Amino acid sequence: MSAVQSLPLSSLLRQIRTIPTVATVAGTLLALFLARTLRAWYRLSHVPGPFWAGFSKYWMVRESLKGTQPYAIQNVIAEYGSLARIGPNELVTGDPELLRRMMAVRSDYTRGPWYNALRFEPGKDNLFSTRDEVRHTKMRAKMAAGYSGKENESMNQTIDTHIARLIHLLDTKYVSTPDRSRPVDFAQKIQFFTLDVISDLAFGEPFGYVEQDDDVFDFIKITKAFFPVTLVIANVPALVSLLHSRLFRGLLPKESDKFGFGAFIGVANKKVAERFEPHAPSHPDMLGSFIRHGLTKEEAQREALLNVIAGSDTTATTIRVAMLHLLSSPSAYRKLQEEIDYAIRDGRVSSPVTDPEARQLPYLQAVIKEALRLKAPAAGPLFKVVPPGGDIIDGKFIPGGTQIGTSPFSIYHSKTTFGDDAALFVPERWLEANAARFAEMAGVVDLVFSTGKYKCLGMPVALMELNKIFVELLRRFDFSMARPEKPFQIANAGIWLIEDFPMRITRRTDGQ
Repeated sequence: MSAVQSLPLSSLLRQIRTIPTVATVAGTLLALFLARTLRAWYRLSHVPGPFWAGFSKYWMVRESLKGTQPYAIQNVIAEYGSLARIGPNELVTGDPELLRRMMAVRSDYTRGPWYNALRFEPGKDNLFSTRDEVRHTKMRAKMAAGYSGKENESMNQTIDTHIARLIHLLDTKYVSTPDRSRPVDFAQKIQFFTLDVISDLAFGEPFGYVEQDDDVFDFIKITKAFFPVTLVIANVPALVSLLHSRLFRGLLPKESDKFGFGAFIGVANKKVAERFEPHAPSHPDMLGSFIRHGLTKEEAQREALLNVIAGSDTTATTIRVAMLHLLSSPSAYRKLQEEIDYAIRDGRVSSPVTDPEARQLPYLQAVIKEALRLKAPAAGPLFKVVPPGGDIIDGKFIPGGTQIGTSPFSIYHSKTTFGDDAALFVPERWLEANAARFAEMAGVVDLVFSTGKYKCLGMPVALMELNKIFVELLRRFDFSMARPEKPFQIANAGIWLIEDFPMRITRRTDGQ
């Protein structure tokens, strides 16, 4: 007897009646999903962009996984115009004026859900990840003095100290001679330098990367694994919320971990906690300023950690990019070195060089601006949210709640702003420009550090490092690429992951 025949008639009838019920529920859910998808597509259908990008996050996620999102967004802007669509609720812009308007102090735009992924621990915001505008403003007010140097008297000396340690490391271990070649991974050593500077400023003592000539706490290894994943999930805020939920947060890094990013968080938190001990002395440094202005221990821990993570990679990127382009352009390299040499002979540059002295070297400043422009250190879309009432952009009404991101290459490689050779490293563009042209270009490059209510508080530290490092290196050493056919490896994960940059260094016989 068959299975159907063996069932009681009443049970068989119930099963038959269930079949259309399940089909009806499935059909209803599918219809609701399609209706929701079409409604989301239609809401921004008047903004051009890749067709399928309007239906799902697949386009954004795919480009993030490939490490090419900034390039892909630039191509979209080039094809579809200065305002284009790359997701169901995501637009991007290549218009610097719109960026200024979105980030203005009194702007009603806010940070988008994209920033949720920048929390280092679930439910704990830092200055960069917080989307609460009131809290963000209050935190900036408490932290500004520590970054500016007004209460961080050691900033200048700290940077000089770590440049001297880097020079000692290169001079004793990595200088090549006519009979011995000792290539050095410049990408690694420069990040050791920036990590020591920012950890010293953030915690009152360096982690010792240059001194140990090692990736202390595996920080570089950790960030290489952390940031690509972070940028991918940042594109899907629902996924971030799920990972940060009680159900999955146990899988995320935590302070008690013995290895990985959690262990690094634990080290950072311990160093800050020491400064909050009952009889701990006050220090005239960045962390001391944070404490004096009322940051709690937990807030100081998160902000100090943010300093190290955000402040080391970004500055190191600009140094690496500048050196790559200088070494690829011998005439530019010679011009910069000659400018430094002449300034030293004329008594316009001290040893070590001061920040004001470096700012008076026009070719150096042009090199720094070109490096910042060609590879903006923070190259993620940095989405902002259109205010509830919507906005008119390029003659189009953009509904409230829409996310609008940045296309760094479209902005900083704009031929309209920088000329037909905008994609090339040409420091001379800054020296040959008239006052109005110079101001226009400089105003755009300044957006690398954001502006208005989101302007990077760490900009003074980064610029001081950049102003000093090239003078001190080029006055002592000559550099050349050890592998010019493939100078370094680079990928984008919101920041630029640059590694394996072998370089040959020799002492200058005519150095100053």
